[in-house]
Amino acid sequence: MSRKRVAVLISGRGSNMAALIDAANAADYPAAIALVVSNVPNAGGLATAAKAGIATATIDHTTYGKDRAAFERALQDVLVQNRIDLVCLAGFMRLLTPWFVGQWPNRMLNIHPALLPSFKGLDTHRRALEAGVKLHGATVHFVVPEMDSGPIIAQGAVPVRDDDTEAALAARVLAVEHRLYPLALRLVAEGRVTVDGSRCRIGGSPDPDTVLLVPAGHP
Repeated sequence: MSRKRVAVLISGRGSNMAALIDAANAADYPAAIALVVSNVPNAGGLATAAKAGIATATIDHTTYGKDRAAFERALQDVLVQNRIDLVCLAGFMRLLTPWFVGQWPNRMLNIHPALLPSFKGLDTHRRALEAGVKLHGATVHFVVPEMDSGPIIAQGAVPVRDDDTEAALAARVLAVEHRLYPLALRLVAEGRVTVDGSRCRIGGSPDPDTVLLVPAGHP
């Protein structure tokens, strides 16, 4: 089996990165985590990746000042040099320009802690509680120039409890993220995801359970 070479881009501790690394350790997983890149030199996820034997790189955005194009060219060069097939954003706290996104059409994934298209942007758990929604969760989608707006690959949902705090809700959603991202990457790496306009269609499985996770034990 020819495994897709994946780069994971992080800015912090990289808990979703770690979930992808764990999944990729399985012999039948169709993707290999070949590289972890951070824009923050002391990001905790770099040590985690190095301990797992994965190549790492740091491209400190602060050294480029306001020159986003130069930063992204450097990032693109590293990805090309490492023969990367797919890119996974995992807490990568940089807005990407249309030029960079255009280098990876339907090949760059992101995970967002909300059920898109609701609650784009930051502070999703607080906003979900304030809005009084009954379901909250996470979404893996392809990256497009508009933030948190690309075709949805997979989603995972948890109920919002009456006594939830922001921290409690965030913890339950994060547990879903750690299952959801490896699932979505598997589907893409297997070539089962087709983009049809603004929608993703999953080949070989008409069952919605393939792309919707609801943790066991939740009503």
